[in-house]
Amino acid sequence: MDADLPIEILLVEDNAGDIRLTLEAFKEAKLSSHVSVVRDGEEALAFLRKKGPYACAPRPAFILLDLNMPKKDGREVLREVKADPDLKTIPIIVLTTSVAPADVAKSYDLHANCYIQKPAGYDDFLELIRRLDSLWFNVVQVPSVTKEALE
Repeated sequence: MDADLPIEILLVEDNAGDIRLTLEAFKEAKLSSHVSVVRDGEEALAFLRKKGPYACAPRPAFILLDLNMPKKDGREVLREVKADPDLKTIPIIVLTTSVAPADVAKSYDLHANCYIQKPAGYDDFLELIRRLDSLWFNVVQVPSVTKEALE
């Protein structure tokens, strides 16, 4: 990733407390990131496809996706994103409260790149964000966000 540009992250989360917690953790971790937030699966797909109010939305480098949401749940979003040739290379980190083996298996069946249970406390959540930064935002190589790079 270009160290001079903030990392574009899409947070797909319906719980106001979890949104606030995530944004605070990113802020406290002092990450060079810009986090866009949508509250359900339909908004997530509109954002990613630049529809309606999201016509100028940035393409995220990563998606943090909750599974249990209204309208379209995280599994449906995961299925649609990974089936879309223009979106399927965006890494999706499932960040959810569920530890059900069926949810873990289904998420990986749908090509999630990572599955993480949300920590309960703020300090643990902050540590998780720092670990995401360390691995996903600084070590892991991801495809360029421009189509020109693919040609």
